[in-house]
Amino acid sequence: MVSHDKIQQTVLHLIYIFLCVLAIAPFVLLISSSLTDEATLMQTGYNFFPKKFSLYAYQYLFKSSSKIIRGIGITVFVTLLGTVLSVLLTILFAYPLSRKELPGRYFFSFVVFFTMLFNGGLVPTYMMYTQFFHIKNTIWALIVPSLLMNAFYVIMMRSFFSNSIPDALVEAARIDGAGEYRILAQVVLPLSKPMVATVSLMVGLNYWNDWTNSMYYITDEKLYSLQAILNNIINSITFLQESTQSNAAGLAASMPSTGIRMAIAVVGILPILCIYPFFQKYFVQGIVVGGVKG
Repeated sequence: MVSHDKIQQTVLHLIYIFLCVLAIAPFVLLISSSLTDEATLMQTGYNFFPKKFSLYAYQYLFKSSSKIIRGIGITVFVTLLGTVLSVLLTILFAYPLSRKELPGRYFFSFVVFFTMLFNGGLVPTYMMYTQFFHIKNTIWALIVPSLLMNAFYVIMMRSFFSNSIPDALVEAARIDGAGEYRILAQVVLPLSKPMVATVSLMVGLNYWNDWTNSMYYITDEKLYSLQAILNNIINSITFLQESTQSNAAGLAASMPSTGIRMAIAVVGILPILCIYPFFQKYFVQGIVVGGVKG
């Protein structure tokens, strides 16, 4: 006779399989739509399998392949460098806040929390970065505005350090003569891999998906990130579709407007889908620990 635990386990497995299908289905539909002929897509709608296979959306998207490749290179560079610098600054800010002996600890914690509620606004921010930091039309325009530490990440990291790193380990390291930097590097960080990986993934996603910094601070097309290039393609197609000129309307009618949006989404999300499985274990563990103990 089947035991109660066996039945319960089977039901849970079926529920999780159903949830996985729900999570995967939108991506399958997205890829299928990007590979479907535009006319067929407009007539029959979205399907999980292309009724009429077509690569025209990708051909149109990559007709300026040099621009796309350059945008991918810039985005990869900005994502890697920005993530490393941002996570490093977050750790260096969060660790002192986690130490109870830090003078003015509550004041600095309040400053961090205050930035979650209020900000200076877009115009003062733009003036500060362009007139004082002089980052306009430089690669730093894609890194620096997002480099300043996100208060949410600082609070997550501080909570993890406070609740998951035993004070006895820190005190033992101090007794052995280790300084604060050595304690952080050799004691705290090795025990904080889940949280570091979690914050790194979040920061990396922000950098990869960012297109607003290009819009605000970049006018040189050679410095456009991948997301900015893809966003400009969408805007160009929208402009042609809304144009009242007959020649532009005829050109827009031949464009895979729906299919190209799907292809753009695939190009933008595919690298993240390839990287995410390697971070999933640390990401889930970091979120659980940060949520339970934070």
